[in-house]
Amino acid sequence: MELTTLCTVLATLRVLPNKSQFFKYTSVSFSCEGNSSEWKVKRNTSKSTNEDCPNSPDRKTPYHFVIGDLYTSDTGVYWCESEAGRCSNSVNITVTGGSVILESPSVPVMEGESVTLICRNQTSTLSADFYKDGRLISSSSSGNITIHRVSKSDEGLYKCNISDGGQSPDSWLAVRAAVHQESPAPPLVLVLLPVFGVCLALGSLMLLGLWRNHKGEDEADVDYTNVTVTQEGLPIRIRDADTASTYSTVRT
Repeated sequence: MELTTLCTVLATLRVLPNKSQFFKYTSVSFSCEGNSSEWKVKRNTSKSTNEDCPNSPDRKTPYHFVIGDLYTSDTGVYWCESEAGRCSNSVNITVTGGSVILESPSVPVMEGESVTLICRNQTSTLSADFYKDGRLISSSSSGNITIHRVSKSDEGLYKCNISDGGQSPDSWLAVRAAVHQESPAPPLVLVLLPVFGVCLALGSLMLLGLWRNHKGEDEADVDYTNVTVTQEGLPIRIRDADTASTYSTVRT
């Protein structure tokens, strides 16, 4: 059974215990979580459509609804709604008079999370076979299986079977896409600071290059001229040793 509504989803319907299948005569509670106290729990069942669920025992919180003894006629779709036309997610609840149920989350599972499915009879968990979309996917001696890192491919119709114990009703496992939050844009100052630093460095290099070129031009402008050094006084004459030699005759 499905719910088709045209409303703005602003609340969340919580089911306690968090499962979609219940044995007959067990209990369940529903509560609306949102920004308003005007929420009411509503349902569609085989007996009624768009029915307002009775108030909780204290009759002060219409957004809280408890069923102390479930009957198969309580099987249906439950949701929260306000007079302003706002609503919540919808939850499918199945009440069985059989001997086996499959305990699975009543609300969609987030991608990447883990989920455990439990096959249970009236008193305990026993060895069970698990099926997805009619195909056997696992056999467990403990009566439960865990799906790690759930993805959209795990979404489907599940049920379990206990040998000589019976089979559970079908239960739809919904998977919700993970919300990837984008990183906030960095402040403008963090963007401009590196740019300013690069510009400052380039400007410094340009100034250094201009200074070096100017210095080189100044050194190249020096004029070189012939310098004559004169010395006052008489010039010093140096007689050649060879020409100044005196020869004499040696007498014997």
